Amino acid sequence: MAVIHYLLTYNIDLGHLVDCKEFSDPSLAVAEYSALERKYAGQGNFEIVLVGADSIDTIKRTHGQYFADDSDAHASPYLAGV
Repeated sequence: MAVIHYLLTYNIDLGHLVDCKEFSDPSLAVAEYSALERKYAGQGNFEIVLVGADSIDTIKRTHGQYFADDSDAHASPYLAGV
């Protein structure tokens, strides 16, 4: 199964995901990640995250805090106690 890369842009102040881009080409994903890291450098209110998985559903399970409906979201239950 091919790995799909997801580039997440999360606004900490607003408490929600502002963008989620999907990439099948890892080189393009890394280039876009680097561009966003430069764009938001010095702004502590954004998290730029690049993750890979078989589907967006997997990412939602492992990185659920980025997809929660409210800012009180907790980390994935799979990571509880870690």
